[in-house]
Amino acid sequence: MEVLEKKNKNKKYKPVLEGIPEWPVYQLSKNRKEFLEDVAQKSFERIKSIRPTRKELIDELEATVYREQQRMKRNRWRVDPEDEALFWADIKQQLIEITNKPAEDNLQREEALLSRIVNRYAHEIAGNFKPSSYRFAREMITFWFSRLLNASRIKKFGGFFRNQYTLRDKIQIVGKVKQLRNLTRKGTIVMVPTHFSNLDSILIGWVIHALGLPAFIYGAGLNLFNIKIFAYFMNSLGAYKVDRRKKNIPYLETLKTYSNIALQRGAHSLFFPGGTRSRSGMIEKTLKLGLLSSGIEAQRNLYLNAAPDQEVRKIFIVPVTLNYHFVLEAPELIDDYLSSKGQDRYLPEEDTHGSLGMLKFLFKFFTKGSNISVSIGRCMDVLGNYVDDEGNSLDAHGRVINTRDYFLAGNQVTIDTQRENEYTRMLSLRIVEEYHRINRIFASHLVAFVAFELWQKKHPKLDLFGLLRLPEEELVIDYAEFRKTCKRVRKQIYQLKEEGKANHATHLKGKIDEVIKHGLDNVGIFHLKRPLLKNKEGHIITQDLNLLYYYHNRLVGYELEKFI
Repeated sequence: MEVLEKKNKNKKYKPVLEGIPEWPVYQLSKNRKEFLEDVAQKSFERIKSIRPTRKELIDELEATVYREQQRMKRNRWRVDPEDEALFWADIKQQLIEITNKPAEDNLQREEALLSRIVNRYAHEIAGNFKPSSYRFAREMITFWFSRLLNASRIKKFGGFFRNQYTLRDKIQIVGKVKQLRNLTRKGTIVMVPTHFSNLDSILIGWVIHALGLPAFIYGAGLNLFNIKIFAYFMNSLGAYKVDRRKKNIPYLETLKTYSNIALQRGAHSLFFPGGTRSRSGMIEKTLKLGLLSSGIEAQRNLYLNAAPDQEVRKIFIVPVTLNYHFVLEAPELIDDYLSSKGQDRYLPEEDTHGSLGMLKFLFKFFTKGSNISVSIGRCMDVLGNYVDDEGNSLDAHGRVINTRDYFLAGNQVTIDTQRENEYTRMLSLRIVEEYHRINRIFASHLVAFVAFELWQKKHPKLDLFGLLRLPEEELVIDYAEFRKTCKRVRKQIYQLKEEGKANHATHLKGKIDEVIKHGLDNVGIFHLKRPLLKNKEGHIITQDLNLLYYYHNRLVGYELEKFI
C-alpha cells in the first residue's frame, strides 16, 4: 500500500481533455447570457408552481423583501452589491402599490416583480469563468505554493527558487483516481467533499487541476469573497456564489436551478453538501439536501427529454474526504458548535481572518511539516449505486442495472417530487457512509481521540460542558496508560480498514511511540495553545480542551469509544 501511495503521489497526469474550448465549463461561459436567461425562466416557473395563487405569490414576495431588508440591517458583508438597498426598497414600494389596488388593475405586476428578483439572483450567483484568468490563477497557485514548499524544505539560500519538491509531496491524493478520470470523459461529475476549512475551495481547485481534469463549476460560500485573494482565485477557477444568509424560496430555487441546468449541460460540478464548514470537527452526518436534489432532478430531466432508446449522459457522484492535521478556524468553529449545542439555529458565516490572516496561514502550512491528504471515493450514480469503470450502475450484488428505471411510472419517465425526495435522502446516507469509509485517519486524529476519551472516562459523572471546565491540574494522563490505549485503538483502526469501513495514513504504522510523537507534533500544530503535548515529566497534557475536543471529533462515528 505504501509503495502504491508513493507511486500515485509522484505521478503526473495528462489532461483528460486537451484544450480548454472542449471543457463544459467553457461552453457554459461562452453562452453565459442564454444560460442565465434559462436559469431565470426555469426558476420563475418553479416558484410559480410552488406558490400558484396570486395571494401566495404576493405573500412570498413580501416575506422575501422583509428577510432581505433584515439581512442588510443585521449582517452586511463587503462583497454585497452597493445598490441592493435601493433595489429592495423599490420592490417593497411596488408591492405596497400592488396590495393597495384591485387585482384587475395590476395586470400580473407581482409576476413581473418575481421575474426581476430571480434575474437578479441568477446574476448574483453566476460564476464568470475566463480561460485567460483560469490559466493565470492556476499557474500562480502552483508557482507560489511550490516556492514556499521548496524554501522550507531546502534550508539553503536560493531554496525558494528550486523545484526539488512539488505540491504532490505536500498534498497526497489517494483513492479512485483512475476511475474518476475515466468517467469524466463518459459523463458529468458531481464532486461532493467534506468541508472543514476555508482552504478547502482552493485545495479542491488545485486537486482537480493536478488530476488533469477540466475545470469544475463549484458553489463557494459568498463569505469567502470577502477575502480578496480568495475572491480573485475563485472567480477565476469557476466558482459560483452561495449566500447562506438567504433562506427565501426565490433565492433557494434559483440556486438549485442554476446547478440543475449546468449539470444538464454537462458542466462538471462541485459543492460541499454539508452546507458549511463542520463546526464540531466531525465528518458530516447530515447533509443539506437542496443542491444534492439538483443532481437527481438533472438526471431525471435528461431521461425525460430523451427518446427511450437514446443514450443519455449520466451524472456521477464522487465523495471526497479532506484530511488535515490542523484547521486554521478550529477555535472559532468549536466555540460556535459548543454555544449552539442542542439548538437548531443558523450560525452566520464570518471572516475572522481576512486576506492577511489567510496568507499567514498558507505560509505556515507550506513552511512546516504538516501534510494534507485528499481521498477520492468510488464513483456512484445519483441513486447512490456504485458504478464500474464504464459508468454502468451496479446493484448490491454487482449486477448491471439501468438508472432510467428509477424514474419510470407506467413505463414512462415522470416527475414525482415525493419519490425524488426519498432518492435524495438515500443518496445523502450513501455519501456519509462513503465519507467514513474513505476517511484517512492520521496519527493526530488518533492521539486527540484517545486523550479526550480517557479524560471523559476518568470523569464519568461530568457532562461535556462540565468536562471542558476541568482545571489544568486534573488534565494529566500518564504516558504509559496513554501509550497502551493508543496501541489498542490503533489495532481497531487496522481492523476497520480490513473491513472496508475506514482508511488510514501509512504513518499510522510502525512503532507506537513514533506514531504518538508524529501525532503530538502535528495535532493543531499552528495554534497558539496546543491541544495536546507532553509536559516536562513526559506525561500528556492539554493547553486547550475545547480544541482537543474538536480534533477528537474526527474519529466520532466508528465506535472506537468501546476500546478506551
